[in-house]
Amino acid sequence: MTTPPVFPFIGGRPCLNFVATLGKRHATPVERLPDPAALAAWITEAELSTDTEPVRVTARELTDARTLREALYRVVRDAMAGREPAAADVERVNEAAARPDLAPQLGERRWKSAHPARAALATVARDGVLLVGGPLLERVKECENPECSLLFLDDSQARRRRWCSMDRCGNLAKIAGYRSRSRAAVTR
Repeated sequence: MTTPPVFPFIGGRPCLNFVATLGKRHATPVERLPDPAALAAWITEAELSTDTEPVRVTARELTDARTLREALYRVVRDAMAGREPAAADVERVNEAAARPDLAPQLGERRWKSAHPARAALATVARDGVLLVGGPLLERVKECENPECSLLFLDDSQARRRRWCSMDRCGNLAKIAGYRSRSRAAVTR
């Protein structure tokens, strides 16, 4: 029995959390959407599901989701670097963002859609469009841990956040720094 993927929801935006479904991009990539059930779980955990019933995701929707995820990643990274994104990536993100997204609802049911998986992805794509085209883009950073590739919105007061999360990479960096200083003190 395989362990279900653990989704990091530390990006600060739905599009950045979705991009994080492929982890460790600079090392050995970790695919957190290996099958349609994993995408359904992500949609539910991201609170983008339309009801209490499980979201149904087809193999085609999974393929489309991964394609969108990678296009979003490249568009955000290009925008962060001040580069013009590839036309194919812009077209893919815009195409997904143009689809009907989730309609917010009052009451127990938070969202409504005839096609929940596609609508959730449209909502994520729209969030990406708004992020890349808005003033918050300058606050998007990549975790400084060389093993990590998560993008996050720096919402710290001083805008000096370096790690995707102190519980994840920040704590590892502190431990490594402590050990390095301890070894240096012993060798003196």
